[in-house]
Amino acid sequence: MNNSIKGYLIGGVLLAILVVLAVPVMLSGPEDQRPGVVLRSQEPEPDPVDDIAPNPAEVPQGVRPRCTGQGAAGVELPCLGAENGDTPADGQPEDTEASVINVWAWWCEPCREELPIFDEFADAHPEYNVVGVHADAYPANGVEMLDSLGVDLPSYQDGDNTFAGTLGLPGVVPITVLAVDGEQVAVFAQTFRSVEELEQKVAEGLIGQGA
Repeated sequence: MNNSIKGYLIGGVLLAILVVLAVPVMLSGPEDQRPGVVLRSQEPEPDPVDDIAPNPAEVPQGVRPRCTGQGAAGVELPCLGAENGDTPADGQPEDTEASVINVWAWWCEPCREELPIFDEFADAHPEYNVVGVHADAYPANGVEMLDSLGVDLPSYQDGDNTFAGTLGLPGVVPITVLAVDGEQVAVFAQTFRSVEELEQKVAEGLIGQGA
């Protein structure tokens, strides 16, 4: 057997060995990959809010406004820092036409800018059930941010992204869901800059579903 043939055979054997060794590495992935919705901010985030440090402690009851129901858009959730109301998650309070549900997180700077708008919108429109859903595992940080903003909007606590996962929402915050009688009728994946902009979108969503 001449040298060139021997060289080809040795090269082939070495290539086969490298492929066998590489396959397990290619198939393995990060150990921290977990199923579910991974939320991210819709806009670039330079850093988390500096004056709030991660804190997994449970929030005492009675430190935030009471929620009107057991959840929102058919998803049962605990109230953030307060008691749940009596309205079922798949309904809405009497004398309200729809639920306007803002999904936010304490580390999200666009959420921080948007939440006061929802607070103002809720005061101006008692015909809507306006609530928040804090989509993060640190409820104490959510309470601290709302208090620092002077926002009275009742919010539910969602530490494992149950709300977004159940409704099939995009994995971003902030995001707003419009629901009628517990049924999702519209989703607004955007940051609202004014009460007027929010009013227009809600009106369009209700017209679109025949309300």
